[in-house]
Amino acid sequence: MSRFRHWRLERDADGLAWAILDTADSSTNTLGAEVMTELGLLLDECARQAPRGLIFKSAKEAGFIAGANIAEFVASDTPELARALIRRGWEVYNRLAAVPYPTLALVRGHCMGGGTELALACRYRIAVDEPGTKFALPEVMLGIVPGWGGMLRLPRLVGPAAALDMMLSGRNIAASRAKKIGLADACVTPQLMDDAARKLVLSARPPRRLPWLQRLLNGPLEALVARGARRQAARRARPEHYPAPYAIIDQWQHYGGNTLAVPADKPTSLDALVSHPTTRNLIRVFFLQDRLKGFGKGAENFAPRHVHVVGAGVMGGDIAAWCALRGMTVTLQDLSQERIAPAVDRAAHFLAAKLRDPQLARAALDRLIADPAGDGLRQADVIIEAIVERLAAKQALFAEIEARAKPDALLASATCSLRLADIAAGLRHPSRLVGIHFFNPVAQTPLVEVVAGAGAAPGMAQRAAAFVRRIDKLPLPLRDAPGFLVNAALAPYMREAMRCVDEGIAPETVDAAMVAFGMAVGPIELADSLGLDLVLAAGGQPAGAAAAPQKLVALVSAGHLGRKSGRGYYRWIDGKPQKVGAGGTAHPALAQRLLPPLLAATQRLVREGVVADADLADAGMIFGAGFAPYTGGPINYLTSGEHRCLTRAY
Repeated sequence: MSRFRHWRLERDADGLAWAILDTADSSTNTLGAEVMTELGLLLDECARQAPRGLIFKSAKEAGFIAGANIAEFVASDTPELARALIRRGWEVYNRLAAVPYPTLALVRGHCMGGGTELALACRYRIAVDEPGTKFALPEVMLGIVPGWGGMLRLPRLVGPAAALDMMLSGRNIAASRAKKIGLADACVTPQLMDDAARKLVLSARPPRRLPWLQRLLNGPLEALVARGARRQAARRARPEHYPAPYAIIDQWQHYGGNTLAVPADKPTSLDALVSHPTTRNLIRVFFLQDRLKGFGKGAENFAPRHVHVVGAGVMGGDIAAWCALRGMTVTLQDLSQERIAPAVDRAAHFLAAKLRDPQLARAALDRLIADPAGDGLRQADVIIEAIVERLAAKQALFAEIEARAKPDALLASATCSLRLADIAAGLRHPSRLVGIHFFNPVAQTPLVEVVAGAGAAPGMAQRAAAFVRRIDKLPLPLRDAPGFLVNAALAPYMREAMRCVDEGIAPETVDAAMVAFGMAVGPIELADSLGLDLVLAAGGQPAGAAAAPQKLVALVSAGHLGRKSGRGYYRWIDGKPQKVGAGGTAHPALAQRLLPPLLAATQRLVREGVVADADLADAGMIFGAGFAPYTGGPINYLTSGEHRCLTRAY
């Protein structure tokens, strides 16, 4: 009987040992205490009978290693427990890095956190050339640091600038990119992976060595790199809100990437990070994201491949481009070929930038088909309407769609301000219609609101959520109500910001105040991005034009609708607002003025049942509106007591 529950150690005729990870009772490999203890025992066995080489591989279809066991990490909520968890991984990976025989990580599928750190502790790494193969050190997203050797070994392997960028952003690195920067020694097809691993281990090839300049940047010139990294971090996050990026830089520069060596009383220590409220809140955000992902389950028999989008404006065109990126065949309909052409041109630029491979970009663009006659309606599995926000126009369009679509096609409106019940009123089978509300910019906003009207057929919203997950977005189920969740909560916040502008405060100053608080973008830039015409109508507010912010009304009347028209509160060039500076003296007062309307609206929407509970409201506002993640969401921010300085009543 094997002495291991999670590992298999197999020896082949070449004298190689294969360490195959298959975490028990789990669909993914995670590095819990048992798994790490067994890894130590596995190294003991290899010490007793040394192999010619040791190759790490996954037995899971889901990927290589998803990282540490999150439940164990959450339970390690004191400095003492956190240090014990870090010490366990640090010591066993140091031991792996020191073995006298060659080692290799054969990475197929996701390789996250502690999985990447295990790969870094090996002499060689091979990445399997598949879309799902990704390396990442995402610990910063949880408010912590890569403490099992990532801060030590990654800079030595790929250079400190690339390593710090990867650690400070938490971004995934694809297989081809990993090979390019030196994280992987080779990038091979699945058919060749085992043979390539065997040959590389037996080759006795020396490990990759950095060029001399990169070695200087890891040594005598590391202060120069650290200064640049701090500037980079400051552009993304304030240290009082997100201390982890600054801890990563400090621990790499001054402690050799060893988090255990940092004195407990330092603000960049493991002890300080574990005790910081941001860490607790970012872990909360992680679980909220997991909950949203779960809404795509339960409709496994719905496997859409063809999406038909009606409306080639900014929203419709960008939805079509995103679906093509995610592997769907997309037909894009509008009144004429000339109306569709700008959307296809935008898609070409987007796909080229996103995929960074001319062949892949061309293949994705070939999946996006201009269809002015709407012929794709008859074959589409999902049909998304994204035309002008006029009820009569949408009702007429859906009557035509229903007559031409196949009976099992999912009919969806991307409306942001109209009730689904009203849109569906003209359908023979109104129960087929759901809301699939994307946000602008589509590529940058992970959330999609999935709305079931009162008469929606059972399972329709679940099918919509399954589609949203298939295109790698986060579905949030909501009840049909004007503005749904995100726009309804943002509307009073943005209107209050616009009233500040009416009073003479520069838009840049208003935006800077809320970015300083931690919002992804300020409310004026956000309004311009969403479209000022939609902002004027959003939220279902009874106030007429006279009560609306004066400049908002004037801009919409003049056709200056924000990003999509090239001018709003800002001028927009190449998709970016042209700002002329911002004052900072009024920031705290502005935050105190602007946040309460948003907080009150979010609470109201929970009370009214538009969103099922406060946790989902927080998830929606973080992933859909860019509400400051370090707070854990607006409702969590209220209940934590951090809002007490915001005493103005709304």
